Amino acid sequence: MTTAFRIIRLYALAAWVGSLFFFGFVAAIAFSTMPDTHLAGTIVRHALSALHQIGLIAGVVYLLFTLALLGTQRDSHPVRAAELLLVIFMMALTSYSQFSVIPRMERDRLALGGDVAQAPLDNPYRSHFERLHKVSVRVEGVVLIMGLALLGMAEIHGRDDFDRFN
Repeated sequence: MTTAFRIIRLYALAAWVGSLFFFGFVAAIAFSTMPDTHLAGTIVRHALSALHQIGLIAGVVYLLFTLALLGTQRDSHPVRAAELLLVIFMMALTSYSQFSVIPRMERDRLALGGDVAQAPLDNPYRSHFERLHKVSVRVEGVVLIMGLALLGMAEIHGRDDFDRFN
């Protein structure tokens, strides 16, 4: 049973981290190939919402299966605590982006008439949108880095050379 739990949580985490990588390509391609930045932004905004849904679902799966592994007492490596903290922090950052940053960016975009690129550079709504965009990019980057670290940590469990901690 522990092997199945490890596999499920690894798949969930791989889906989350993989979708973060894929989103970066989608965003870059959308803004470099679309004739209209407003349309590109719409695509990216919807893709980001989907990415956040994937992340939150994957985070819950990872969290539940990690707790289940801890409950078996057959797989209770000390690094599990760090894994739990990382996945909770990743979910918190993802929630912050989805439920705080993105809605505020959307309010600014609507206040600008729907197209941020057409607004004057000195417009306070555009300045605020640009600041929030930087926050969003940094949050996604931090989640990606933590996800990569978590992927590396997930492989530790079940290996004989690390089981001496049990």
